[in-house]
Amino acid sequence: MDKFISRVFGTIAGFEFFSFLQNFINQAYVNYFKIDLSEFQDIKEYKSLTALFTRALQKPRVLEDDFISPCDGKVLECGKSFVGEGTNLAFSVKGFTYDIDELLQNAYEKKELEKGVSYANIYLSPRDYHRYHAPCDLQILSATYTSGKLLSVSEKNVKKYANLYAKNERVVLKCLTAEKNLLWLVFIGALNVGKMCFEFDKSIQTNATNAHNFTHTYENLEFKKGEELGHFELGSTILILASKLEFQENLSQKSVKFGQNIAKA
Repeated sequence: MDKFISRVFGTIAGFEFFSFLQNFINQAYVNYFKIDLSEFQDIKEYKSLTALFTRALQKPRVLEDDFISPCDGKVLECGKSFVGEGTNLAFSVKGFTYDIDELLQNAYEKKELEKGVSYANIYLSPRDYHRYHAPCDLQILSATYTSGKLLSVSEKNVKKYANLYAKNERVVLKCLTAEKNLLWLVFIGALNVGKMCFEFDKSIQTNATNAHNFTHTYENLEFKKGEELGHFELGSTILILASKLEFQENLSQKSVKFGQNIAKA
């Protein structure tokens, strides 16, 4: 039912109503979520709610040094986890433990994270800028799609439901940084997120009727820090996992902006 609701919502959001009604809908949405449009086009330029959700910046953001946030949002949890002998590597979000094997599936090998993992999850609310970007110079090695539910990933639900991220539809980008360190960017589907779109591979279709798991591998697919990777249609979550990344102290529960430094490689 969650996927059906999300498809219906996506269809309605993508519909272009006549100008007067569309402007009214857009303004009501902006007012309700208190959206700051100072970096974006005038509200009348968006011909549908989807166009408003996926709005592009009108001027480049300043990119701070080192590892930056790939998106706007709120860091719900940030920390480090280590694997004990005979156990799988796991990390904790809002009191619930997530198994790396279950979350990443075949997007990683255990030896790649045998020394532990640093992690942060960034929740994008309906008011946030919904495009995501490369957090550093990187090469995308693969994209792994795992079908699943489309449960809400709001902070309330993350606290309420165990293993929520691993239950939901997701796309994992396995990346190699300029320092030759591995990095995983996990894009989590959510209720009313019609699609997760990736500009470099249009064949990645999420929230599809006949979804099946797959992995696409790439050669020489490189991005500079700040270059756009894709966008969510409405809010969701990006989970960052790495073996050699030091996130800022006290980052949990802070709002961040794309371009802002959040970690040191």
